[in-house]
Amino acid sequence: MLDFLYSTGWGAFALMLFFHIPFLIVFPYIVYRKCYVNTGPSNTDPRKLSRLEALWLIIAVGLFIAANVYSINYLPMVKTSATEASGAVIQDVDVTARSWSYEISNRQFEVGKPVRFSVKSVDTMHGFTVYHPNGKILFNMMLIPGLEKASSLVYTFTEPGKYKVRCLEYCGIAHHAMQDELTVVKSGS
Repeated sequence: MLDFLYSTGWGAFALMLFFHIPFLIVFPYIVYRKCYVNTGPSNTDPRKLSRLEALWLIIAVGLFIAANVYSINYLPMVKTSATEASGAVIQDVDVTARSWSYEISNRQFEVGKPVRFSVKSVDTMHGFTVYHPNGKILFNMMLIPGLEKASSLVYTFTEPGKYKVRCLEYCGIAHHAMQDELTVVKSGS
C-alpha cells in the first residue's frame, strides 16, 4: 500500500516531514502570539491545558507506534527468519571482517536456496551490508568485535546477479575500500 515510504530515502524523508510539518507550523505561531500579541500571563485554566497536553501526547505516541508496527514487515530479519523455521536446507557461509576486507567462505549461491551468513569482526566495528544489483540494500549487520558467537542471518536470494557487499560502519582510513562481491546464479547452473 505505502511501499514507497520504506523503499527509498525519499520515502523516509517524506514520513519525517509528515510528523514535523504540523510542529513547524504550530510552534512559530505560538511563539509569535506569546511574544507580540499576548505578552502577559496566560488566562488558560491549568486543568484544560493538562487535558490538551495529554491528548497531544496520546496522538503523538499513537502515530509513532502505528508507523513502527506498520514498518515491521519491511525489516529483512522478520522476512527471513521464517525460512529457518521451515526446515529448508540452509547453506552456511562464514564471514570474517577485518580492516579492510572480508574473508567469505563461499561467494556463489543459487536463487531460491536459503543462505545463513555467520559473520564476525576480529578487530573493530564493521558492517556487513549486501546490496541488490540495482543498488537497494537487502540487509545490514553491525559487527561488534570480541563477541564469542558470530552474528547470523538467513537470507534467500530471489534473482541472479552480482551483489555488492560493503561495510557501513566507519572502520578507519581505508573504510571506503572495504567491499566484496557475491554471485547468485539460477538453480541448477
